[in-house]
Amino acid sequence: QVQLVESSGDSVQAGGSLRLSCRASGYTYSMGWFRQAPGKEREGVASICTGSGSTSYADSVKGRFTLSQDKGKNTVYLQMDSLKPEDTAMYYCAAGVSEKLERGDLVPIYDYWGQGTQVTVSS
Repeated sequence: QVQLVESSGDSVQAGGSLRLSCRASGYTYSMGWFRQAPGKEREGVASICTGSGSTSYADSVKGRFTLSQDKGKNTVYLQMDSLKPEDTAMYYCAAGVSEKLERGDLVPIYDYWGQGTQVTVSS
């Protein structure tokens, strides 16, 4: 199965920037980032189709976060700018090798998950 290795998180001041990386040990159809704050539901942050390069973002991070990939290294990068305290969460990298039909659209099935990395943004 695919193994995912995430970079370590960090603690930064509001308005600062961080970059997270996630490397996959094998082929993936899609890769994405999720986050979960204490007492809250897990939410999708950003995703990329590794073949087409097409990306999508949650409204809460659109314009501030950028997801990119290095296909040769099977690695994705999440550049996080203009960070806010509300971005504080455990961030999880995820990868999928298949997809499913949901609400008339094909969406990834995330079969593999990283260990999680903590991002803390102070005010």
